[in-house]
Amino acid sequence: MKLTQTLLAGSALALLGSAAAAQDMANEMTIVSWGGAYQNSQLKAYVEPYMAANPGVTVTWDESSSQAVAKMRAQEEAGNITWDLVDVEAADAIRTCDEGLAMEVDWDDALAPAPDGTSPEDDFGDMLVSDCFVPQIVFSTTFGYRTDMVPEGVEPPTGACDVFDLETYPGKRALNKQPVANMEWALLCDGVAYEDVYDVLETDEGVEQAFAKLDSIKDQTIWWSASAEPPQLLADGEIFMGSAYNGRLFSAIVEQDQPIGMAWDWQMFDIDGWVIPEGLPEDRLARVMDFLFFATDTQRLADQAKYISYGPARASSAPLVSTHADLGIEMAPHMPTDPNNAENTFVNNYNWWADHRDDLDAKFQAWLAQ
Repeated sequence: MKLTQTLLAGSALALLGSAAAAQDMANEMTIVSWGGAYQNSQLKAYVEPYMAANPGVTVTWDESSSQAVAKMRAQEEAGNITWDLVDVEAADAIRTCDEGLAMEVDWDDALAPAPDGTSPEDDFGDMLVSDCFVPQIVFSTTFGYRTDMVPEGVEPPTGACDVFDLETYPGKRALNKQPVANMEWALLCDGVAYEDVYDVLETDEGVEQAFAKLDSIKDQTIWWSASAEPPQLLADGEIFMGSAYNGRLFSAIVEQDQPIGMAWDWQMFDIDGWVIPEGLPEDRLARVMDFLFFATDTQRLADQAKYISYGPARASSAPLVSTHADLGIEMAPHMPTDPNNAENTFVNNYNWWADHRDDLDAKFQAWLAQ
């Protein structure tokens, strides 16, 4: 689905100090994201503020980020690059960079420094996992459950391993229709030590062990592809428990007042951010770089946390995170990085998945079809 919105041009154009520069920029930009509450946070935090009194810019949203790598490959092969800026998870950023689908970014040249003068490269620090990646947020994939479906006399679920306990917590589950996170949780909850998970998963025996664990709940699982699905399944009471992005669950719980609880244990930490397709015409690239400079500065990334419970990727943005823009509640306790939520966390190994994703995707889809 695509949504088109007309916005006024501007922002960092003022920094360029030249009306001629604006004339060299395209007036249309296609931004690829994930839809729902996350895309709305991007819209509110930095797309809508990207304005000035110059000619209007048409921004088209394409909600295809979950298929970004495949579609960027197809566009490159066809010689028809229709996307201008693509929101992806860190492992997919590495893949697009390794395959020459995304362009490298000189962070210190292309992005704004922190207010105190700290360079962008130092401000983003360890979040810069690929030469083609501009990070935005730290998020997690974790579990939500229906509070009104917890069996009487039973403690509510606390984390990922409870999804495999059908006896204590009967009912349908929902899991993402991909191997990432599911394979790690399956091994972890089958007794593999945290530090050994990827070594085990690199073997045929480890892959079979993970599938065997997932087999134990396969017939009780609804497989989701779009990130809006699991909160809706929970809201409709179609599942007892499901994996979802923590910000989507926050939206359902806090903004929509759904009877949903959070099970944070062994949440899967990840980073999300931008890649720029290789081969953009000069005028489109100029518009993208102007927008990127504005959208990833310290204040804009902090502003995004007013709308969704994802931590900003810049160190200088964190102290600026305050309250929800509409509800006025403190946002820090709802972040995946809050100490009360992060006692046991699993950090996604982006580089490992960049190397193994295609192979495990094929095996995972074959297993689903069995």
